[in-house]
Amino acid sequence: MATEDIQYAVEDFWRRRDKQEGDLEDGGRSGGAARGNGHMKALEALVKGIFIDCGIPEDCVRTGQPYLPGYYRVRKQWDLVVEYKGVLVAAFEFKSQVGSVGKNFNNRFEEALGSATDIEAVQRKNEESPFGQVPPWLGYVFILEETPETEKEGRTTRALFPTDPAFQGLSYNQRYQEMIRRFIKERVYDAGWYITSKRVDGDISYLEPLATATSDVLRAAIEGRVKVVKAMLKE
Repeated sequence: MATEDIQYAVEDFWRRRDKQEGDLEDGGRSGGAARGNGHMKALEALVKGIFIDCGIPEDCVRTGQPYLPGYYRVRKQWDLVVEYKGVLVAAFEFKSQVGSVGKNFNNRFEEALGSATDIEAVQRKNEESPFGQVPPWLGYVFILEETPETEKEGRTTRALFPTDPAFQGLSYNQRYQEMIRRFIKERVYDAGWYITSKRVDGDISYLEPLATATSDVLRAAIEGRVKVVKAMLKE
């Protein structure tokens, strides 16, 4: 993905958020769109484009929150699903955090872990997987608004038993990075893309601070996944 394409997608993210917030203030009905992650459409389009570049037909890349079966629940909406000749090539979550990071960090973590755990259980518990001949392949895309709150060094973490010292002193930005780093390392998610963005005097910028979850690494991971699926299908 070209830098200018990512910059445009990040700017579009903010434009859509601002419009949704304005509609809500005017008494409009944008609440459903906000819950549906409509502000992530340009980022979704970039990821969709990678699959198309790899030879997956456009109509096999579904957005608009298609459903996949679950194990602990009957079904779950994903933000982008790639299905090719009866095989689940990939399923992606697109999430963001703008403001109130202290209140919502744990919710984001629990949502991400729950979605991945549920679909993994479908594969593991069913003798004949509904997803085709290869295990599910999951991606996680996250954009965080960079603010003084997200960059502030974290307080000492306490629990009834000792906590992992790796989390001591981390800012919320660093905690999100550690979360996604561990997701990928432990194959909870197979690939990720982590973006931070800030707005200063109307100027929008972005960073990709996590080396294992950049746009370039994501593209390479998707290319590898598509090659595996196509090789299995003898294409």
